[in-house]
Parts: sequence; structure tokens; C-alpha cells
Amino acid sequence: MSHYITSVDAGSPAWRAGIRPGDRLARIDGQVVIDFIDYQALCANRRLKVQVLRDGAPVEFSIRKDEYAALGLNFEKPMMSGTRLCCNKCLFCFVDQLPGDARETMRVKDDDWRTSLLMGSYVTLTNVSDVELKRIIARHASPLYISVHCTDPVLRTHVLGTPRAARLMNQLRTLSDGGIEFHCQCVLCPGINDGPALDRTISELSEIPGARSLALVPVGLTGHREGLCELHPYTPPEAAAVMDIAEKWRPILLKRRGTRFVFPSDEFYLQAGRPIPPDEEYEGYEQIDDGVGLLRLLDTEYIEAWEDAGDSVKKTDNSVHLAIACGKSAETFIRDMLRRYPVAGANIDVYGLENTWFGPTVTVSGLITGGDLMTQMKDIPCDAVMITEVMLKENDNKFLDDTTLPQVIKALGKPVVPVGRRGEDLLNTILELRDSPCKHLEV
Repeated sequence: MSHYITSVDAGSPAWRAGIRPGDRLARIDGQVVIDFIDYQALCANRRLKVQVLRDGAPVEFSIRKDEYAALGLNFEKPMMSGTRLCCNKCLFCFVDQLPGDARETMRVKDDDWRTSLLMGSYVTLTNVSDVELKRIIARHASPLYISVHCTDPVLRTHVLGTPRAARLMNQLRTLSDGGIEFHCQCVLCPGINDGPALDRTISELSEIPGARSLALVPVGLTGHREGLCELHPYTPPEAAAVMDIAEKWRPILLKRRGTRFVFPSDEFYLQAGRPIPPDEEYEGYEQIDDGVGLLRLLDTEYIEAWEDAGDSVKKTDNSVHLAIACGKSAETFIRDMLRRYPVAGANIDVYGLENTWFGPTVTVSGLITGGDLMTQMKDIPCDAVMITEVMLKENDNKFLDDTTLPQVIKALGKPVVPVGRRGEDLLNTILELRDSPCKHLEV
């Protein structure tokens, strides 16, 4: 196994040693380099013996550098090897429910523990062998983010659609014994892995020292489930039943483990009609990328920024009419937050949009498309529209339906302004639009 080197950073240890673009990295200190995880770990030492293949022949370099300093090599593939794909057939797979015109890159089913470590994405471990499990421990790949869904091996085999799913608890214990920590996730389906199955899952996971938290997320169902198994969204009573289980365990585990451990997503609180917990109950928001505490953190940060802003939010001679376009689930919460902490001179209306691309059961803001913005915000009287930046592809101005931000701006005939996820981002954008309404005309 070797990896093609596309460039070498000028002045880097590898550059000084004489490694060149076009060489292929083979070994570091005699060990085969499988991927970027190996590369990072093996490059941490002060003295290295690096073997490359040059024109097919092995060449070895002795390199001295500062500990943890970058070696300076850049590779043809960022991970140095291909993405590992999913081998499951999950009952609730979101990729299987995509609209027919979704871009092909959205249809890639990855399940790669390396991206879990580097990016916080969730993995099931069904494609991880015992040898690979030992490598995770040897490379101290912690923390990981693991999709558990349930701990009952028979039920997990059914939910994930593969017999490999039954190995999970042994895998988790092995990781924990090896010093690896992990955050867990359960995507819950009504009547399948909630109820007694959820009770068992919480009980068994909480006994594993390496398990740091468990997020509870309701199954996401689109309007494109033809030919798939029958599932339905959570009703308020069903969501309340999940919340009852979570709220039974949280004080018990806080006393036993020093953490509430179980964290229902914002959607469960909203569907059950229960208040979002205060800031301190999220214990550092370690599961925020799973929709756990997004609204509370937004509220906390917005209030802090509002209080720090002083008279700038209370006095102005300007006046502007703004709109916020979001998913149905966040609409009421955001409207109430802005009512409690208004900005003088900014009249702000909040619009929860129906998702026509995925279907009306998808209510989160990040999955709103440009097409829905153009059709549902077209006749809304306002000077500018604010949206969350999560609606757009990272480092791009493209929505999930491939509509671009400039197309939406042109269709609406007014600024459409992506706003960062933090509360201060929202307040700062409101103040900018109030004080300089023309600033974002060319967004």
C-alpha cells in the first residue's frame, strides 16, 4: 500500500529531507501507512524513518523535526484511501427516501469511523473488523460518534438489516476497555426501538465507562418512501412517552455518573409539547450537531449578545422590516425569543416554511430548499430575508435542490442573508440590516 504525494510544503521537514511530488509514501518507522489517521499518529515523533517509492524503487529518509510538527506532505486523496461505505439496510435510512432529482453525491452511503473521529459524523461499526477495532485503540481515536439505535442484538439486527449489527456491545466494551470514549445516538422509530427497548438501551450503555452521552432523535421520514417499510412520525403522545423514559433516567444517571447522559433532541421536546431545558442541563452541548440543544444555545447566546449590545438594540432612528425563513419546528421558539428581546427599529416576522421537496413531515430548517424559499417567500412584504447558513452546502451558495443563493435573491428581488448558527450572529445580522439595509443587496 502506498499513497501518491501531490505536493510537499516548502520549508517543511519532508521538503528539507528531499521528498518530492510524485513519490509514493509507503512506510513510516517501518509501519505501513493505511490512511490519514495512521499518517497523523506516526508523524508525531521527533525522529522518523520515512520510506517512499520513487519510480517504483524504495527510498528511505531519516527526518528530525519538532514533536507534532507537520511532516509537510499532501496527498492525492484527503483520507489517503477511499471512503468506507455502509453495509446496512436500515429501516429508516434517509438516503433511501431522497427525492428522485437529488444530486448523486447525496446518495453516497458512507459509514466510516475515521470521519467520525475527524468530523463528528455517526457510524454504526458494522463494517469494522476486530483487527480494525484494535487499530482504533492503537491510534487513540477518541472520541467517536456511534449510532447505537438499540442494544438488544436481535432488535438491532432487524433495525440495521445485517447480522453484523449484533456485535455492537462487545465492540463498545472493547473500545471502552482500550481507553476510547464515544458519544451515542438512537434514531427512534415509534413502537420499534422505543419503550422497553429504549429502557434497556439506556441501562446497558450507561454501564459502559467509555460511553459519554446518548442522543435521542426521532426518525426522519420524507414523502418519498414508496416500497419501503411502514413507519410513521411521532405523535405528541408517543413523543411524550419517550420523554418520560428520558426524564426518568436523567436524574438517576446524574447522581450515579455525574452526567444526565440521556439528551433528547429539540424535536422530541417540541413534539411532546415540553419546554426546552435551561442552558446548564446540556452540559457543554457535546451532542449539538445531532440537534440536541440547538434552540437553547441560540437563545442563550442571543440573550447574552443582546444584553451586551446596550443601547444599540434599544434606540435608533432607523426602521426596517425583516423576515426570518426557517423550518416549521423552530418557528414558534424563534418568534418568542425575538418578542422577549426585541431590537428597536427592526420589525421581524418569522415564517415556518413547509418542505415540499422532502415532504411536509420534514420540519427542520437545514433541509429547506431554495425552491421553497422562492415560492413561499415571494409575496412576503419585507426589506430582507434571513436564513440559516445550514441550508446551504458548505463553502458554496447552493441549496439541497441545487438552486443557488443568487437565483433565490433574484426571484425574491431582495437580499437573502445566510446567518451563522450562533446567537450573536443572528443579532449582528439584524443590526447590520437595520443600520445598513443595502449592505447585502449583492449577497
